[in-house]
Amino acid sequence: MTASLTGPRGGAAGTDDVTGPVRDFVTTEIAPYADEWDQDERLPPKLLIRMAELGLWAPFLPTGSGGSDMTWSTLGRVHEEIGRGCSSVRSFLTVHTMVTWTVHRWGTEEQRERWLPRLAAGDLLGAFCLTEPDSGSDASAAGTVAEPTGSGWVINGEKKWMTAGQVAGLLLVFCRTARGMSAFLVPAGTPGVEVTPLTGVMGTRASMLAGIVLRDVRVGPDALIGPPGWAAGTVMTGALDLGRYSVACGSVGIVQACLDACVAYTSRRTVRDGRLSELQLIRRKVSDMVVGSRAARLLCAEAGRLKDADDPATIMATWVAKYQASTAATAAASDAVQIHGANGFSAQYPVARLYRDAKVAEIIEGSTELQQLTIASEAYREVAR
Repeated sequence: MTASLTGPRGGAAGTDDVTGPVRDFVTTEIAPYADEWDQDERLPPKLLIRMAELGLWAPFLPTGSGGSDMTWSTLGRVHEEIGRGCSSVRSFLTVHTMVTWTVHRWGTEEQRERWLPRLAAGDLLGAFCLTEPDSGSDASAAGTVAEPTGSGWVINGEKKWMTAGQVAGLLLVFCRTARGMSAFLVPAGTPGVEVTPLTGVMGTRASMLAGIVLRDVRVGPDALIGPPGWAAGTVMTGALDLGRYSVACGSVGIVQACLDACVAYTSRRTVRDGRLSELQLIRRKVSDMVVGSRAARLLCAEAGRLKDADDPATIMATWVAKYQASTAATAAASDAVQIHGANGFSAQYPVARLYRDAKVAEIIEGSTELQQLTIASEAYREVAR
């Protein structure tokens, strides 16, 4: 891990000390190649290694577990920068964060000692396996089942749309058990685990999605996270909150990337006797991007601050941040394509990819509609108190 990305929780290293090097890394080593990766539908191994060298996989872990004790507020800014460059890379970090945090927060001492050093180093990547072909991420309808055996558990079922599933080495699999929803750590190389790449998707095309089938997959008792039937209100809720936070912060990065692209394009593109940047309607769209990015960044910062304070209010703050940031990203990306005209449909300009990736952010980790219901329900509860 490079010294530039280390900074103790609450210590002297501030957000700018950390995000400055990350910003440079994104500008020089991610953004210029994001469209190429999007077309190839995969991330190069050398990038994943480089991210490990920078300590980006799990900097929120304590130093004793291979992290740098980074605050959640700072991690949010890091994920924003990564999202500015490539949402597929941010997606890798999102699911890896969810799996790694789960092991750190809910795992046994043995599980932490076994998995955290490798997850922190990035030589083992995690995949969050909740969504299913017929029930989406509705855990109550999950068809994957784990049944106890004399020596552990046997798992049967199918998961779909698993980010990083093609290369992940550790799967956090949610299953129905007799006592309710349970979570298991399943090495991807376990007999009976079948991984099928999913290609041709609309957005985050380089996130190396996979479908995963589990056929009589046998795991030991040490694979279970917490007691049987315990995962729904603990493991799943906590991990999804962090995933939502990462997507929200990454969405801010999308808005910023749209803003940067549009300012650069309109500053050099001419129409009649002037530049596009001089047109009032262009300036209106640009100003909306400025306001959208700043508002979303502030909401993400509030969610991160509450996480650092271990305040339960962070759950709703993250819902709000994700809702505002993802919808702002979609609006900004739509305007960015419009500003670029026919060029906005070309792979030679990043706005086409940003448009597709922004739409993904409105669906994953809680759709826009689900967020609207959740946020409104909280508003009614507040009035009733």
